[in-house]
Amino acid sequence: MASFLETLALIERLHRLLLDVIKDEFERLGWVDINSVQALLLFNIGSEEVTAGDLKARGYYQGSNVSYNLKKLVEAGYLNHNRCKADRRSVRISLTQKGEEIRDLVNDIFEGQYRRLREGPFETDAEFLALNGRMRHLEVFWRQSIRFIY
Repeated sequence: MASFLETLALIERLHRLLLDVIKDEFERLGWVDINSVQALLLFNIGSEEVTAGDLKARGYYQGSNVSYNLKKLVEAGYLNHNRCKADRRSVRISLTQKGEEIRDLVNDIFEGQYRRLREGPFETDAEFLALNGRMRHLEVFWRQSIRFIY
C-alpha cells in the first residue's frame, strides 16, 4: 500500500512541477500575462479547432474551470472563438498568432527537457514507452473505477 500511495503523491507532484517548469521559463522570458495552466492548454489545442468539451474529453484540461481560462485567453488575444454553425450553443476555439507563439514556446521547453532526459535516465525511447505503458494501465484502471462508482 505504501508504494501505491507514493505513486499517487508522485503523480500529483509531477503535474505541479511541470506547471512550475513552464511558469519559470515564462517568467524568465517576461511573459507575465499568461499562467502555466493556460500555456499548457494552448499547447494542447495545437493547430486544431476544438470545443471546450473536446478539451475535457481528450484529457487536455485538468483544471476545475475550463470556461474561465478560455475566456481569459480570448480576452488576452491568444484564442479565436466562433459559434458552431450546426449548434449555436457550442463555441469552437483555435489559436491566434499570439497563441501559436505560446504553443511554440511550450514545445521548445518540452524539446529541451526531452534532450536533457535523453542524456541521463531516459537514454532510449524504449524507456519512455515502458513508463507510458505503466501509466496507461493506471489510467484505464481509474477510468473503469469511475464507471463503477455510480
